[in-house]
Amino acid sequence: MGASQETGFEPATGDGPPDPGPPEVRAGAVRTAFEGMLQIRRLTNTGHADPEGVPARWELHRPVRAVALALEAAGIPASAVGASGGTAATGYRVREGERFGTVRVEWDGPPGSGAAHDEEGALTGCVAVLRRLGWTALLYRGPRRRRFLEVEPPSGAGRAEPG
Repeated sequence: MGASQETGFEPATGDGPPDPGPPEVRAGAVRTAFEGMLQIRRLTNTGHADPEGVPARWELHRPVRAVALALEAAGIPASAVGASGGTAATGYRVREGERFGTVRVEWDGPPGSGAAHDEEGALTGCVAVLRRLGWTALLYRGPRRRRFLEVEPPSGAGRAEPG
């Protein structure tokens, strides 16, 4: 099925348009998707003391989607790409990490937005959200001294294998 034929909710990764629709409609869709994720955790993580605090197996197979949903549900703004292809909004950007099963989270914004100045505090907020939901999130400094997060499932969660 092609991307244009797919339907359903997609969390904001920071690579989409700046306006995903009416804010109240988007907020409702995010709430519903996040509650669905928590329900899946409760039903599938029955052996854990805190089933909502451990990523479900489906999240391990779609970590970019799971991490983006967690951040958007927490009310953290996503970056966005404008019609010209440049960054149009300041916020998180979620993409696949360098290692299989990991996710990279950056704080991005248009030139002059101050995103680089705000990134440490903003990413620290992302770490708090992700850790509450059972992800391991570590803050690093990369090229040009820009900070980013590397996010992965907690040890022992059984990373999804490629295939």
